[in-house]
Amino acid sequence: MTSDDSPTNADLPPVADLSYEQARDELVALVARIESGQVPLEEAMGLWERGEELAAHCQSKLDAAQETLDRATGRGEDAGATDAAPAETGPDANATG
Repeated sequence: MTSDDSPTNADLPPVADLSYEQARDELVALVARIESGQVPLEEAMGLWERGEELAAHCQSKLDAAQETLDRATGRGEDAGATDAAPAETGPDANATG
């Protein structure tokens, strides 16, 4: 622990072991600490690195959930090819460019 009794990266569980919600909550708290301006530079850099790991972990969890939803709704096979499809459903869908 640091002198203000805040956990250090060594005291925290590995990011890979966290659920999406745990990682998101930790990331929100971490950002608040950095933005407070009360964290020394060295500690802020360590927090930033942990935040990058947490953000990547959250994105990975979200991507996996999206893939599961795509498969469940039958969009799994062509989801990558139709990312722009929702934009084509508007009033200009039949217009040629």
